[in-house]
Amino acid sequence: AQSEAQLAAGRTQQLAAESNLTTTRANFRRIIGSEPEALAPGSPVDRFLPNTLAAAIELGLIENPNVTAAMFGIDVSYLNVKVSEGALFPTLTLQANAQQNYDQSLAAPKQFVGSAVAQLSVPVYQGGAEYSLIRQSKETLAQQRLNLEQVRDQTRASVVQAWGQLQAGRSQVASAQAQVTASEIALNGVREEARAGQRTTLDVLNAQQALVNARVALVTAQHDRVVASYSVLSAVGRLSPQVLKLNTTVYDLSVHYHQVRDSWVGVRTPDGR
Repeated sequence: AQSEAQLAAGRTQQLAAESNLTTTRANFRRIIGSEPEALAPGSPVDRFLPNTLAAAIELGLIENPNVTAAMFGIDVSYLNVKVSEGALFPTLTLQANAQQNYDQSLAAPKQFVGSAVAQLSVPVYQGGAEYSLIRQSKETLAQQRLNLEQVRDQTRASVVQAWGQLQAGRSQVASAQAQVTASEIALNGVREEARAGQRTTLDVLNAQQALVNARVALVTAQHDRVVASYSVLSAVGRLSPQVLKLNTTVYDLSVHYHQVRDSWVGVRTPDGR
């Protein structure tokens, strides 16, 4: 009865694993765009990572996309301040006109008329709206600077967390490998004892289950180790096709810009749509 209970539990675990496999295949198809075929185990990307935690933090504070976006936000806010200050600057308008007349009935058959008008406008008082907008822009700039510091702190925490998970993953793989080796030796010993009549069939099944659990733990640790290495690579801002040298087409925004920069009229896209 105990053996039958173990068998039923094993079948339950098998059905749950098959359900998870079906879900994982569907997610793979949704993300990758093709069915999972001839897959190979993933490998860590330690070769692209910094050697120390300090180097990883320094790199993350420079190349992390969130940090880069926050720095660009400061630049935009600074330019908005200059634009707002431009409302207080004088405005110079220059207008020129030239006219050439030909008329045989006049005493002077050829007549040229030219004029030029320059107008200088200096804002004196306009209700204070411009000054208020300048102060608002400066406050926004200060807010963006504080946001940059917050993003840097978040990035530093993400790098440290991912680095710690990577180090733990390495240790877990070594421990799981030792557990598998010990479980294999234990299973062989239980089988020998069972042949001598000192162990029961249930003891052999329990030893086999322990070995299976150890192998599952090893695969899980290897998976977590690979994911942790990619997490560190993402935290430092180097998770890109160029760094990983993937055989795929990389989007180049400069190509699209040069295709449309001279299109003053028209609604068609570069591909003809």
